[in-house]
Amino acid sequence: MNGPARSLQWIVWGGMAVTMAIILAAFVLQNRRARSASASTSAAAEFSESGLAARGPLPVLFRVPDFALTNQDGQPITLDSLRAQVWLADIIFTRCSGPCPAMARRTAELQGLINPQWPVKFVTLTTDPDYDTPAVLRAHGQRYGAQSGRWHFLTGPKKDVVQLAVHGLKLTALDKDAGQQETPTDLFIHSTQFILVDGQGQARAVFENEDAEMPAKVMKAVQRLLQEK
Repeated sequence: MNGPARSLQWIVWGGMAVTMAIILAAFVLQNRRARSASASTSAAAEFSESGLAARGPLPVLFRVPDFALTNQDGQPITLDSLRAQVWLADIIFTRCSGPCPAMARRTAELQGLINPQWPVKFVTLTTDPDYDTPAVLRAHGQRYGAQSGRWHFLTGPKKDVVQLAVHGLKLTALDKDAGQQETPTDLFIHSTQFILVDGQGQARAVFENEDAEMPAKVMKAVQRLLQEK
């Protein structure tokens, strides 16, 4: 075979090799994409219709002690009355001009998101029980669309409120010294966190109100607790 013919042959074979390499690369890429899509489908399948990841149970953070307080309708609310209910607790006061309105709006948002047929309650304590009587709390709740029997605003003797808020739910609730108050209603320092409690009175998760993803996280956590046996 003469030189030109041999060169042409090498060019042909070289072109075929390049073509095969391109086909092989495309095949590998397609397989990778297929595996990736399959993995995504499998990950999606790990979520139930309720949107829960099929993972282990939420940890038990601590147990909430017994308590007895009064809600905005003058009804006694105790740990036992919330038995078999999942409940989300926070602490505010009605005269607050700081984070409290945003926290109330957040609870109202969650009240609208969570199916009213589910055994889920909302429990809002007050740092200002001397002022926040049941009547004051009832009017406050109405401003945010609180549903009676579903969203409880709790008041009572201050020592009992502190016992539940600070020692029971591990929330911060402190009187603010007059010299540190920036406005006439700047009365207390309190947590902006929400504590999720299961039907056995065990705290299972903590959420920060300022977290933009907080509603979605609460929904998933609530659904996971409701799926527990």
